[in-house]
Amino acid sequence: MSLSYYQKLHQHYDSSYRNRDLRTTMSQYQQEKKSSAIYTHGSAQQPLLCCSPPGIRGLQPGNPIIAIHSIHVLLLLYFSQVHVSGITDTEEERIKEAAAYIAQRNLLASEEGITASKQSAVSKQSTVSKQSAVSKQSLEETEAFHRKLNEDHLLHAPEFVIKPRSHTVWEKENVKLHCSVSGWPEPRVTWYKNQVPINVHANPGKYIIESRYGMHTLEINACDFEDTAQYRASAMNVKGELSAYASVVVKSRFAALVLFKVYFKKFVLVFEIHFDDKFDVSFGREGETMSLGCRVVITPEIKHFQPEIQWYRNGAPVSPSKWVQTLWSGDRATLTFSHLNKEDEGLYTIRVRMGEYYEQYSAYVFVRDADAEIEGAPASPLDVVCLDANKDYIIISWKQPAVDGGSPILGYFIDKLVGTDSWSQCNDTPVKFARFPVTGLIEGRSYIFRVRAVNKNGIGLPSRVSEPVAALDPAEKARLKSRPSAPWTGQIIVTEEEPTEGIVPGPPTDLSVTEATRSYVVLSWKPPGQRGHEGILYFVEKCDAGTENWQRVNTELPVKSPRFALFDLAEGKSYRFRVRCSNSAGVGEPSEATEVTVVGDKLDIPKPPGKIIPSRNTDTSVIVSWEESKDAKELVGYYIEASVVGSGKWEPCNNNPVKGPRFTCHGLATGQSYIFRVRAVNAAGLSEYSQDSEAIEVKAAIAAPSPPCDITCLESFRDSMVLGWKQPDKTGGAEITGYYVNYREVIDGVPGRWREANIKAVSDEAYKISNLKENMVYQFQVAAMNIAGLGEPSAVSQCFKCEEWTIAVPGPPHNVKYSEVRKTSLVLQWKPPIHSGRTPVTGYFVDLKEANAKDDQWRGLNKAAIKNTYLRVQGLKEGVSYVLRVRAVNQAGVGKPSDLAGPVVAETRPGTKEVVVNVDDDGVISLNFECDQMAPNSQFNWSKDYVSTEDSPRLEVESKGNKTKMTFKDLGTEDLGIYSCDVTDTDGIGSSYLIDEEELKRLLALSQEHKFPTVPIKSELAVEILEKGQVRFWMQAEKLSGNTKVSYIFNDKEIFEGPKYKMHIDRNTGIIEMFMEKLQDEDEGTYTFQLQDGKATGHSTLVLIGDGKKSCPHFAEYLSWEVTGECNVLLKCKVANIKKETHIVWYKDEREISVDEKHDFKDGICTLLITEFSKKDAGIYEVILKDDRGKDKSRLKLVDEAFKELMTEVCKTIALSATDLKIQSTAEGIRLYSSVTYYLDDLKVNCGTPVKYTDRVKSGVTGEQIWLQINEPTPNDKGKYVMELFDGKTGHRKTVDLSGQEMPMLADRARVVGGLPDVVTIQEGKALNLTCIVWGDPTPEVSWLKNEKPLVPDDHCSVKFEAGKTAYFTVSGVSTADSGKYGLVVKNKYGSEISDFTISVFIPEEEARKATEQAQKGNKKAK
Repeated sequence: MSLSYYQKLHQHYDSSYRNRDLRTTMSQYQQEKKSSAIYTHGSAQQPLLCCSPPGIRGLQPGNPIIAIHSIHVLLLLYFSQVHVSGITDTEEERIKEAAAYIAQRNLLASEEGITASKQSAVSKQSTVSKQSAVSKQSLEETEAFHRKLNEDHLLHAPEFVIKPRSHTVWEKENVKLHCSVSGWPEPRVTWYKNQVPINVHANPGKYIIESRYGMHTLEINACDFEDTAQYRASAMNVKGELSAYASVVVKSRFAALVLFKVYFKKFVLVFEIHFDDKFDVSFGREGETMSLGCRVVITPEIKHFQPEIQWYRNGAPVSPSKWVQTLWSGDRATLTFSHLNKEDEGLYTIRVRMGEYYEQYSAYVFVRDADAEIEGAPASPLDVVCLDANKDYIIISWKQPAVDGGSPILGYFIDKLVGTDSWSQCNDTPVKFARFPVTGLIEGRSYIFRVRAVNKNGIGLPSRVSEPVAALDPAEKARLKSRPSAPWTGQIIVTEEEPTEGIVPGPPTDLSVTEATRSYVVLSWKPPGQRGHEGILYFVEKCDAGTENWQRVNTELPVKSPRFALFDLAEGKSYRFRVRCSNSAGVGEPSEATEVTVVGDKLDIPKPPGKIIPSRNTDTSVIVSWEESKDAKELVGYYIEASVVGSGKWEPCNNNPVKGPRFTCHGLATGQSYIFRVRAVNAAGLSEYSQDSEAIEVKAAIAAPSPPCDITCLESFRDSMVLGWKQPDKTGGAEITGYYVNYREVIDGVPGRWREANIKAVSDEAYKISNLKENMVYQFQVAAMNIAGLGEPSAVSQCFKCEEWTIAVPGPPHNVKYSEVRKTSLVLQWKPPIHSGRTPVTGYFVDLKEANAKDDQWRGLNKAAIKNTYLRVQGLKEGVSYVLRVRAVNQAGVGKPSDLAGPVVAETRPGTKEVVVNVDDDGVISLNFECDQMAPNSQFNWSKDYVSTEDSPRLEVESKGNKTKMTFKDLGTEDLGIYSCDVTDTDGIGSSYLIDEEELKRLLALSQEHKFPTVPIKSELAVEILEKGQVRFWMQAEKLSGNTKVSYIFNDKEIFEGPKYKMHIDRNTGIIEMFMEKLQDEDEGTYTFQLQDGKATGHSTLVLIGDGKKSCPHFAEYLSWEVTGECNVLLKCKVANIKKETHIVWYKDEREISVDEKHDFKDGICTLLITEFSKKDAGIYEVILKDDRGKDKSRLKLVDEAFKELMTEVCKTIALSATDLKIQSTAEGIRLYSSVTYYLDDLKVNCGTPVKYTDRVKSGVTGEQIWLQINEPTPNDKGKYVMELFDGKTGHRKTVDLSGQEMPMLADRARVVGGLPDVVTIQEGKALNLTCIVWGDPTPEVSWLKNEKPLVPDDHCSVKFEAGKTAYFTVSGVSTADSGKYGLVVKNKYGSEISDFTISVFIPEEEARKATEQAQKGNKKAK
């Protein structure tokens, strides 16, 4: 029997369903075989079919079957409207699609089964002719029906039956656009105006949108010019989208003009599109809202002609969705994110198109991770999408996050959404591979997925949800897309037919492993060619590699589609797989087995990138480039991280992987140094980190400078001219290294070709161009250069004639500029004129006028000429714009004015800072300036009296970021002047500070106070007797802070508040009080109030004796110093009112000095002797006199200048104590020396005649001896030697003449001429005889040493010295005790010398034994 039309078309995919439905229908038919059956199918929410009863093959052959020639089945399809919160329209449509698909497929399967079965029954009970007639009639009716019915499915894409047409209407009229659309599910129609969705709620009453009986209408009320546009009707369902266009033109009396402008635009006009108020690089966080926008200015403006606005992310168009919305208000375009996600990170571009012309602007958007709910948990994954959908499973993929929370990510959990909010977890154990097949799904149902990452700290936040996806067979979907049809409602005629015998299906073909990970393996195959008329199921089998022990994997759940995912396989184990087909006829033969598959990730983690190179970009960004990972497969992109140098903390630069070997890292701190690293990512995971890059400081990249401006002629000669110009406004972030000048001739107004005036760059803003033609007119242009290259040339100058200037007055000053602009003042600077006239320039006049005033309104600012090349202009009006100029003057008169400076508005800009003077706790004085308006390439320039201080040795400048500090090394009168700081690449930002004599005194006093702070005392300690005998001690300080502490001292003992003493401090007034109820005899003595306020200290003392009269020891002369003849320092003072019990105590830097001897005070002089005074003795010395009557003290500061003065005197005394130079013979040669009382490093020693110091000639100090050593002297060393001692002010010379009588002794000093060896090796028992020659006049004395001790001769060891020149050394029968170091010492009055030698005694037997042992050791090692 031939196959029916439907079976021919479907072959495999729906056979199983048709078989099941066929059995169900036949069972119902046999129960109602005397009447016709009409089957009505319910909504998609109800079960479509009951469970199938036993198949037709199970019926007994003898059962009677009545032939029914026609059964009319009325197909009723309807769907209930689903209202589910959180499910999009797309998901609803997919649910409808799935339900409609199953309902229609089951219906068709039932019809085919009924027809075949009933026709088969009739054929068994009728004659052959009648059977043929009935079958023929039934087949003809069925084929006619199928020609009307959709071949495959009820679903099909939208199709416009009636398209909207264009309209031209008059102003204020209404217009309606109509369209009719077919498609199933019913398409949703959306209306657009110039590609922007029409919102009826935004303009109530303007638009009316209706949909009735398949007719869709857009009505526009009261049309005006704004309604002239292109309108689009977009019809969309799950099968696709289709659009139809119509134009509406609103006519008026200006219509001709509008049409002319459009025509002019099309053929001639060029639009200029500018972006104002642009969005910059933006930073957001997950879950936040963000808007990007800019104002669009289009010139020329054509009214009612709107541009086309399109947004892009990473080059792909951005479509409005629930996550992002676009808005065009007529002059401003806005892109709004309602809920930021990391998927939104990227480069955003707005493109504005006018006809064929467009402009675009781009900026990057960064999305940071949301705060983790669990500390240390990883960030959320991103880009969750469906890779493959089927009836049995859906494969989900995602991208790994950049932040792992501080510990490695262990894996991911996948969740699916069923219904409204019932999320369920799909996997029990985390998966590390960024793809996962979700199984156990219900066919036809729509699902939404999300992914969560997990590490040892916990589970992170979930990703953004995926788009809804239905669990349907992809092959079925593909066939549906290729055969769209309209919905149909009618009757299905089913005739009975005798069933045929089933066919066992053949083996599947092309079985392969399409994907393998450590978690799962995906198999794919093709259906068999031999499979019969009914549907087939699949059984998957596996076996271990190397065996034939096949096991069925899916015994309980047969597979309906030709794909299958296997789980629970042992990682690292090898398997083979095969597939069998099955139907009601039986189970077929297996397919060919796959190749051996090892369970594990076939996709390798990429290798780390290489050669990370950062480069400067802006003051907040750095460009990072790298070499891409080698042999990387399925690469997703790269993550970049940055770290401040030395911090050890890494921060992600991007949260969405970027493709390509280059990325711009934004949001960095200006002036900070960073290092970078990169890692690659694919589905298998993230690579290791690359090596760290070199550190780079964040600052703007160097660029070529902008063009110079204001070219002027400063002086002219017969064949040359001197030009001047202003430096560029923007230096490009680097110092201007020079300028290049070009010139050209102008003849009768026609310019010639450009020529180079200089080959070598000019460093100044002026240049003399030679070899010009007299009376020729020239034009000039100038280009600036820095290390980045040559900038653009300036605008062409005006024409200048080359002729001899004979004027007597000066030329114009040049390089006029302003700075330190405030609301009432500014500073003007300039350079002197090149042409000074016949006499030198004697001064300058500065003129000013308002920018819009006429030329006759110039007014001079100085009546008398000023000699400075700067002037502070005062008395400006706030908000008024001014221009200024300068004129030079000499004896002949006032010269030509300079070029104008300005216009400049007199205003103090918000955030303007001033130079601030600061004195730190160490007394260091500095000027500080801060600027919040710096350009990326701005720099600070300090000057004194507006002359650069760059090379000043008295100043030190330090700049970092937007702050700069200039420190004075030693502030003095030579530092008086105006100190200013200008900021380059800004419009005159700067500030200055005046240090005059009064300010100098104030700063020096403040510096001294900060070095040695004191609490200022307003009133010294005093006492008064109150009523009832109460005694009040009080004093007053200038001010007291909250941290001030007061100690109350009575006779060197601290007293505290109690019954006898009451203390009180008033910090507001500075008054300190102590009260006593009654004054008694034991209360007589010394009272001191000691104050401590931070570093500052202060005190006041009162001696209370008897009735209060002060009578205590005191100083008649305060401490002073003197230097004694022995070069010691003596501190002394004169005391009075001393008695036997009076004590004196010395202190240095507030520490008591122990003095061995007691003072007797006989002469009233008290002293402290400091021997060998040096730098360690610098400090503050204090002496205190005290007894029972009270005390007094005196202080002497030996620091800074006072210490230097004392050291100068000490060095002078030491220099005067130096003896005359003497000559001493040594073992090595001779020594010239002088002895001093003691030696100090501060005492500078020089030789009057320069002496070349070598290894032979050396100088030094030993104890109190200053010497010059000459080893192995020669006749060349004769001459006069001078030693100069410098005490800091004067020099003191000592001389000696090394010639004449002094030189003979150099040759006559004692020395060993030769004969002694360095080492003597001798056998034990042998005799040793050594002989050597010595020399010296007078004859030297000879002695011997053994081991650096005198050798005493005996019978065993004998020495002798003969003829004053030969020395003998003899040892008879040497033994090991004779081994050691020996020395011969020769000495006379001119010097001495030692000659050393070593004796080594060995025993032959011992040496042989050692040799044998060594040989044995060597043999053992060899074995």
